[in-house]
Amino acid sequence: MATDPPHTNNTARTAQDAAICPWAVSDPLYRQYHDLEWGRPLHDDQALFELLILEGMQAGLSWLTILRKRENFRLAFAGFDPAQVAEFDEAKVAELLGNAGIIRNRLKVRAAITNAQAFLKLQAEFGSFDRYVWSFVADQPVINTPVSLADVPARTELSDRLSKDLTRRGFKFVGSTICYAFLQAAGLVNDHLVSCPGHRG
Repeated sequence: MATDPPHTNNTARTAQDAAICPWAVSDPLYRQYHDLEWGRPLHDDQALFELLILEGMQAGLSWLTILRKRENFRLAFAGFDPAQVAEFDEAKVAELLGNAGIIRNRLKVRAAITNAQAFLKLQAEFGSFDRYVWSFVADQPVINTPVSLADVPARTELSDRLSKDLTRRGFKFVGSTICYAFLQAAGLVNDHLVSCPGHRG
């Protein structure tokens, strides 16, 4: 399942949990994220920007780490307003690197600023980032039919195309695996197991 939630966990599943995606029962934050956000079509530009940045921040880490720091990220990154993030200067970078509540990785912090600038250019070109990114799926979610987590890929031809185009446009930390996690999270791809209520929306 790309790099978003973990593929496996050792948590015993209750009968009530048996139908949902297994990764969602490993932690209450995962369960809330699974039930309320993951795989649900998202069209708000600022929310899409937040997900794109958080997926990049997650590289090499667990998604649970990101969820636990999410509110700190929102405070540190101006509510993920791309127009504000695009204006962050070196003093702001230094401030962010001193913020223990977020991921203090210089490359990732700088990438967030670069991505905000590229995001604004996409908005200007297409009218919205939403219009741009949903064009990759012809404005309709891709509904996959995974029976188990083993059926969920880490990347696809779709994420390869998105990654290539975002990279061409100057985005950073947008490899195909990160892009697939973004597509899943934003609901452009529905990878809930067929047994899961989330598969039916």
